[in-house]
Amino acid sequence: MGLYQEFIDRGLIAQCTNEDVVKDLLDNQKVTFYIGFDPTADSLHIGHFIQMKIMAHMQQAGHTPIALFGGGTGMIGDPSGKSDMRKMLTKETIAHNIECFKKQMAKFIDTSDNKAYFVNNGDWLLNLNYVDFLREVGVHFSVSRMLSAECYKSRMENGLTFLEFNYMLMQGYDFYRLYKDYGCILELGGDDQWSNILGGVSLCRRKEGKEVFGLTFNLLLNSEGKKMGKTEKGAVWLDAEKTSPYDFFQYWRNIADADVIKCMKMLTFLPLEEIAEYAKLEGSDINKAKEVLAYEVTKLIHGAEEADKALATARQVFAAGVVSEDMPTTTLSDADFTDGVISVVDMMIKSKLAPSKGEARRLIQQGGVTLCGEKVSATDATVSAANFDTNEIIIKKGKKVYHRFARG
Repeated sequence: MGLYQEFIDRGLIAQCTNEDVVKDLLDNQKVTFYIGFDPTADSLHIGHFIQMKIMAHMQQAGHTPIALFGGGTGMIGDPSGKSDMRKMLTKETIAHNIECFKKQMAKFIDTSDNKAYFVNNGDWLLNLNYVDFLREVGVHFSVSRMLSAECYKSRMENGLTFLEFNYMLMQGYDFYRLYKDYGCILELGGDDQWSNILGGVSLCRRKEGKEVFGLTFNLLLNSEGKKMGKTEKGAVWLDAEKTSPYDFFQYWRNIADADVIKCMKMLTFLPLEEIAEYAKLEGSDINKAKEVLAYEVTKLIHGAEEADKALATARQVFAAGVVSEDMPTTTLSDADFTDGVISVVDMMIKSKLAPSKGEARRLIQQGGVTLCGEKVSATDATVSAANFDTNEIIIKKGKKVYHRFARG
């Protein structure tokens, strides 16, 4: 099976500028391609992982990846998929975030001997003369065509700033520079980048008379069409300090039945033939597939040891009801107690089991909170500091979320 067909069979490919040519490039040639990553946080998240997995797939097939970090575009912020303008970051924050990205990406992409490149678009964007840029690049972009792009059209009602309006020109210029400097002829990205990618394809054609190509991949959506990778605590991060391996594992273990096979195809390297066997499972047997999915994705991100620990902990907690050392734990200090007690509501806020006190009270009122095996019925329930010296203090939220508390 060719690489292009495997991407199709895994449900990855969304749109392509010239399918016949791109299929030939992926299956029969060795090309340099790039994917852009704007450093909006100090960790990549699960949405980025699909892009990294695709880069790894491509590299294994002999292609040369460029991971383009947005040291320049990150100063602006991509309006795609956003209802409001992104928070503006400092140069120092952007530089720090890029270094964090590089460390995480190095687990999947081999940059030795020019097998791949990590490139920062700040190297050319931050020192541009604006008038020269407009004359060289802006002249090739039609305002009416840009405004018809989904990434801009969806923002017109809430207000699209001129700052963000420049983003498509900058991303297009990235493709042009990578074509000139590295011979890059293919840009990949999530499907929300389609309009931006077309801008770069058009710019290279207009300036160089050269056909380059764009290929987008489906976003990770659940069966209801909503983006996956979000929890009450926020995004599902790849950094173990931001999303623990156990919480990461549990996210995939607890996804809806209808999403399991899709995620197996998109997020793992499991053979499609093996995935087809899991697709035959029905009823409670689907939990076996969920466990495999959770294990495989956790192993890719955090390594086999952490995946083994997360699997063992999950089985202990949910199957045997045993408290495990690897259960997520929050350590409380003396400052967290008032007159020797702490409220259950405050414990839930401290551990991020609830995003607000109002939400914590609502969960308690609905009977969804258990403390040490006993259902919490009062919203003002408290725990004495002395209890932490003699008991395992465990809060259970709903049917599946457990959290242990210790006293420092």
